[in-house]
This record gives sequence, structure tokens and C-alpha cells, in this order.
Amino acid sequence: MDFPNLFSPITINAMTLKNRMVMTAMHLGYTPEGTVTDRLIDFYAARARGGVGLIIVGGCPIDEYGGMSSMIAIHDDRFIPGLEQLTRAVKEGGARIAAQLYQAGRYTHSSMIGGRKPFSASAVRSKLTGETPRALTLNEIPQVQDRFAEAARRAKTAGFDAVEILGSAGYLISQFLSPVTNRREDEYGGSFENRMRFGLEVVAKVRRAVGPNYPVLMRLAGNEFMEGGNTNREAAIFAAEAEKAGVDLFDITGGWHETRVPQLTMSVPRQAYVYLAQGIKSAVSAPVLVSNRINDPDAAEEILRNGSADLVTMARGLIADPDLPDKAQNGRSDLIYHCVACNQGCFDNVFEGRPVACLVNPEAGREKASRPEAAPRPKKILVIGGGPAGMKAACTAAQRGHRVTLVEKEDRLGGQLLLNRRIPGRSEMETVSADLIHNLKTLNVEIITGKIADVDFIRHMHPDAVVAASGARPVLPDIPGIDAPHVVQAWDLLDGHVGTGKRVAVLGGNAVGLETALYLATIGTLSPEILHFLMANQAESIETLTVLLNRGIKEVTVVEMTKKAGNDIGLTTRWTILGELGRLGVKILTRTKAVGITPGGLEIEQDDGRGFLPADSIVIAAGSRSENTLVDGIREIVSEVHVIGDAKSPRNALEAIREGFEAGLRP
Repeated sequence: MDFPNLFSPITINAMTLKNRMVMTAMHLGYTPEGTVTDRLIDFYAARARGGVGLIIVGGCPIDEYGGMSSMIAIHDDRFIPGLEQLTRAVKEGGARIAAQLYQAGRYTHSSMIGGRKPFSASAVRSKLTGETPRALTLNEIPQVQDRFAEAARRAKTAGFDAVEILGSAGYLISQFLSPVTNRREDEYGGSFENRMRFGLEVVAKVRRAVGPNYPVLMRLAGNEFMEGGNTNREAAIFAAEAEKAGVDLFDITGGWHETRVPQLTMSVPRQAYVYLAQGIKSAVSAPVLVSNRINDPDAAEEILRNGSADLVTMARGLIADPDLPDKAQNGRSDLIYHCVACNQGCFDNVFEGRPVACLVNPEAGREKASRPEAAPRPKKILVIGGGPAGMKAACTAAQRGHRVTLVEKEDRLGGQLLLNRRIPGRSEMETVSADLIHNLKTLNVEIITGKIADVDFIRHMHPDAVVAASGARPVLPDIPGIDAPHVVQAWDLLDGHVGTGKRVAVLGGNAVGLETALYLATIGTLSPEILHFLMANQAESIETLTVLLNRGIKEVTVVEMTKKAGNDIGLTTRWTILGELGRLGVKILTRTKAVGITPGGLEIEQDDGRGFLPADSIVIAAGSRSENTLVDGIREIVSEVHVIGDAKSPRNALEAIREGFEAGLRP
């Protein structure tokens, strides 16, 4: 497919971009002391070489009071030499680069700023930090605004092609703009006109600091998705005024960190928030950049062709595949490794204080240290297992020049990734498998499915090295009655091999257990297509549709031994799954042990004694154990054997793919 709109140039003030693809700012954790590092430069230089038009880095704190120490510092001249190295590397790679000017306000933890109290528009407690900030005084407001202007001037000196003012996500400018956090009674509070004042004055000061011909961008929430907060209507009014004050481009996202409406998880449909950009575009003449859950060039081209926006964000998409733009432009879109919004390596790591990684791209953040090099001597490699670990190992080894055969006992590749296809909001995990398969075929990996790789088969293949990625099998706990016919494994249920009765008890509140419960609870609810049809034709009342949307035909209860369900789910995804389970009426019993299974249900033991849970079906989600019984026999006939993924020890997909990549580097 051609992409005439996506790969057309666009001029923003005095800056011309070669295409409409933008990597927006995202915290990476590659600058532990705020100073630019080789790791940061290598990361962004790879994306520049991959063909993106504009890279926005940050957030870059404008002072010492509104950011984390691991963010890219721009609040002092001493950081300019490092920033110059970064801008030079990105420009040499063929992209333009901008710095995002960041002040978090009430989202700053006091522990990050030496125990001092964070400041905001008003003293309104932050649900994100659990702290209450102090309100800025009238004398302090111009000083904070001046820090934005000084940081912008510093960015220009360091060679950035543009600056972006951060006015979204619930950070300081948002806190002044929103009635949720602005309770002031002076000229910066009360009416919407007054609440706009702080942000508009920041824009004006930044514009004066950089001059008329330097691009000034603004990141803006098209809807705060906060109860009582600003909607797309107010955002459009503010954008129109900000354009008059000097903004050349609007980067539109949605929500705050406290928002209960998911913005970036896999459960969010692709392109879900394009309508927010459309609303802003209708109010301004400046170009508009659309964000959130756009990970494919086909989707980006459609958005631009339809006139919904002028540029498209692919921040996590470019973490997943730095060469995404070049692959699309050169007719190799089928080889793109797509971001699937799993959040495991990016946002989960950020909230846990760790550097960003990526499930589908183990090289992210390790561009120099782990670059696949040509093998000194091509070998014949046999990979056993067609799950994510095995497929990644095969791709990496073949990329290095080895002759690779991959054998899988099932008649399809994908392993446990395919179990996600029936789980609401998780089906994109199949994309991980599809992308690996496309790359396997392009790399001429021999693929054999429906074949068990026993010792005789391996001996016949005469491999120089074997990568054992034979996966895992589900555990069957030792509970009286576990062999009853109404007991099924979660894997078999998700794979479509078995069904359940109306009342279902799921044993295990881990990721598999909760996702299985989510699948069961949605059986009988309205699909998005049917809901749209019924609403558009006013076939049912809103009240009836709401009931049909939120209640299925199963009564589902999750039984978990520990005091907390979903311990193995990442922080940024767990709350969305628990929220969905709550909406669908799923009961979760924690600190509850299954002690027996009868034809009528489940005998349980809780802190206050024994009880009984009526159930027509019992679904087992008690974890898994490694499937590696052949490894010892393989080592007797092959000198080089690498055991990876679940075959080594049960783990998540991020860890499995990383191990597969590292195994592919070894032979």
C-alpha cells in the first residue's frame, strides 16, 4: 500500500518535516541523573534513522520542583552540552527534534524534591501521589512561567528544532485550566477565561523567548475525562486562544493520570480518541497531531486522508519498531513489529521506577549493547517450540545468517499468545504472533508444524545447536474431586475446546484466572457492533442497552488464596481488568482456599471457617510448569543446547521474547 498522505512533508512555522509521523514524548528512564546519556542518544538516533519525521523528547523539567531526577533535565545551562549531543545525533539520522517543557505541579511527589511540598493552582489533594500541594501565590506565578520561557530559550540554544509546552495529563497547566483542581478566587481562577490565563501567559512568554519563527507546540488534553472537568468543548476554546498566543501545532491526547477511563491499555480500541483531535481541528487553523492507540501505517494514512488530523503520533509504535516508517514507505509493512499496548515494558516499568523496555522489541534501550551481528560461522539451528520465545529465537538466529528450522508440535504457531483471542481487550496479543510469523517467513526459516521433536527427529536433523522453547503445561492442583467431569482447564476453555455451565468458579486469581473470568462474564453481552446497531436504530432504551452491555449469562466467581488478586498483572493494566470485572458483576473471593470439589460446586475455606460455593463448572487457573522433559536427551546428541522461555521457567511474554532474542545471539 502507498501512503501519500503519511509521507508528505509539512511545514510548522519555520520547521519542515519530511513526513507526518511523530514520536511524541515519553518518559524512558535512560537519564538517571537528568543528564543525557549514550543510552538515550542511541535510542533516539535509531528512531531517527528509521525514518520518523519528528521526535519530541521529554518530559524535560523546567525547574527542580516539578519532575523526577531520571527525566531529561533542561532547567540549567549545565545540561546544554549533553542536549546538543542528542539533537545532533537525531538530526544526523534525518529527523527533526523538539523538547517537551514539563512541570508536574501536584503530580510531583514531595520525596522527589527534597521533602518540599509540591505546588499547584490550588491545594487540592492528588489521588496519584496521595499528597495535597500548596497553592502558588500571585507573586510566584510569573516566576514559574518564566522558567518555561528560560527552558525554551535553552532548548533553542541546544539545537532543538521546536519546543512543546505540556498542557495535558493533569500536569501544572492542566491544574490551572481545570475546575477540578483550580479553586482560586483571584484573576487565575473562577471563570474559564481566568482559568485559561496561566497557560496562555506561559505560551506568550515562551513565544517571546524563542522569537516569531521558532515552532512552539502544545500537548493538550482533548477531554480531561475527569468528573466535573473540561470536555472537548472547553479544550477547543482554549486551543483557539492558545493559537492566538503563539502555538503553531496542537498535540492532542486525552485524560489525566487520575482518569478512570483507560487511555493507553490494550482494552482501548485503536483510534478511539481521534474524535478529540477532530474537535480541536474544527476550532484552530494550526496543524493538529492525533495521539493514542495508533500503531499501524494503514490507520495513520486513513486518519490523514479523512482530514481528521494533520499528523499522527506513534510513540510506543516506534519503541516497538524503530524502522516502522522505513518499512511502510518501502513496501515492507508486513514486517513491522506492532505495539500491542501491553504496557509491560513501558508504562509498567515507568511506574515501578525502571527504565523502559518493550515486549516485542528486546533491543529497545539496548540499541548498541544487543545489536544482532552476523554470525562468524553459519550453523544449522533447530528451534523446538513455536511460542513467542521460540519464534523470536528463530528470527534472531536467521537474521544473523544461521540456517534455522523451527518445529512445533501443534498445527499452528503462537503458543500461549493465541489464548488471548477470546479475552475482551486482549486479542491484540495475537498480533505479536502474526508479526513474528511474517518475519520468520521473510527470513526463510523452515517451519514444521504438527510434529513432535523427539530424540529420533533431532538426531535425524543433525543440528549444530538446539534452542529448546517447548513451553509449559497447566498445573492441576491436588484437591479432592479435581478429576470430576465439570472441572476444566482455563487454557482449554480459552482455546475453545470446552464450555461451562451457568455458574462458574475460577480457581486462581492470577492473570490467567482473571482474564478467563473476564471472558466468561462477557458471554451474552452486546458486542460493539450490535450495540451500535441497536443504539443507531433506537431499538432499545438506553437503560435496557446498559443492562445488556454490563451483564452476561454466566455467574462467575474467582477464588484466590492470597489477599490480593492479579498480583502478576502490571500496575497500568490491573486496574482496568478489575474495573471490567466489577462492571460485569464478577465476584472475587480473596484469602479463600478451595478444599474440595463436589458435583454441586466448590468447598472453600476462609478466615472465618468453611463454606460452600455452588457451581456448575470449575475452571482451573492454578499456574503452569515447564515442559522440558526432552532436554537431557537432547544434550546427549547435541553439544550446544539453550533452554529458554517457559521451558526454563514459567514467565510472561516480555521475558520469553527477550530470552528468545538473547538465545538467537548466542550460537
